This record gives sequence, structure tokens and C-alpha cells, in this order.
Amino acid sequence: MSERILIIEDEEKIARVLQLELEFEGYETGIAYTGSDGLVLYREQQWDLVLLDIMLPVMSGIEVLKRIRATEFSTPVLMLTAKDELEDKVSGLDLGANDYITKPFEIEELLARIRVALRFQKKNQEAVTNGKEKDPFLHKHAGLSMHEKTREVMKDGVSIDLTPREFELLLYLLKHPKQVLTREQILDRVWGYDYYGDTNVVDVYIRYVRQKIDKGSNNPLIQTVRGVGYVLKEQTHET
Repeated sequence: MSERILIIEDEEKIARVLQLELEFEGYETGIAYTGSDGLVLYREQQWDLVLLDIMLPVMSGIEVLKRIRATEFSTPVLMLTAKDELEDKVSGLDLGANDYITKPFEIEELLARIRVALRFQKKNQEAVTNGKEKDPFLHKHAGLSMHEKTREVMKDGVSIDLTPREFELLLYLLKHPKQVLTREQILDRVWGYDYYGDTNVVDVYIRYVRQKIDKGSNNPLIQTVRGVGYVLKEQTHET
């Protein structure tokens, strides 16, 4: 199975050249021309690596990176920029970028950096598979487990099917157990800052997820904190 690379680049000619070169090398690709579209595409599909331009319309590359790293650290992200400024590089690397390359660049250099990033990721995955270290993509709490890479969700040993949005919502709660999260925080992380709809959408999706993970349970995990938001924790009754 070919490795999949997401290109988030607003200059269509550059994006198309990158797509052609990567597909010639045997990779599968996807393209988004704005930061917000790129984030949506990233969340809806599985990617082995992201090529992320820093100067993007609607949502900057730095903001996209921040939102990616808010939910997972496994997917390599290579930042592309036309500006050779130290501040941009430091910001990106501090937020979890794996590498940086400044435009204009030679395609051979970019391909080499991609190969290095993918090899490093593969070694980490093999180490996890061989039991050498804790799986960083597996999250557990009170009988609930979620795997960021396989998208597998289990509750008390029973597999649960979630939509992509339901998965991101539950994953965000699971990564912050016992922490009360406001509806605004949840909207920002799961729907994105450019969502301008009613915050009631959070309540609707919380209900969907509850029906799937807490159905028939005497110990529901997702608790309501009235007037504030929601919290994932064990409790014998809802607050």
C-alpha cells in the first residue's frame, strides 16, 4: 500500500508540481489550497505525512499545525515557506513540525527529507509493535480505548463504530480525562475556529457519542457540567 501525503499549498502550480513528483515516486496524494480545507481533509482521511505551507489563506500553516498537534504527534509534518526567517522556523518546530524547507527548493532535497521523515516514523511504529515502548497512539480510560492510527474504538472489549466527527470529539475528551471542557473549547478543537454555527451542535454530537459508548451502562463516562460543558470521567450518576 502506497504511503499517503497531504499537500496543503495555496499556490496551485506549486501544489500540482509537488503532486506530480510525489505520485511519480509512488506516493498517493491529496491537495488543499487553504488552511481550513487542509485541516478538514487531514481530519477526514488517514495520511502518512503532511506538506504544509506557512502562508495560507483563511487559516495560517502555523495555526493548522497547532490544531494537528492538539490531537496527535505521530504524523510527520514538513513546513514549506517562502520566507527564510528564524522566527517562523522556531515557531513551527516548537509546535511540533518535523522539518522545514524554504522556497525555492530542489525537488530532490524535498523528496530526501520526506524519505527521512517517513523512515523515522516507521521505526517508531516498529518499536511500538515489538513492544519496546508504549504505543503513543493508544489512549485508554475506564474501559474506553481509542487508537489514533487505526481509528479503532473499544468500550469494555466491544468495538464501537464512530463517524469521523464523533471520533475527533471523543478523542479530545479522552485526551483530557477529568478535565471540564467548555462547549467553546470543544468547538475550537473539533470543528475549527472558522465554524460559526450554534454551539448546540456540541450537545447534539455528545448525545450521539453517548448513545454509542454509554448505552446500557450504569456508569456513564461523559458527564455534563451544567452551564459549562462536559467532562470524561467515571461516575455512578450524571451531574
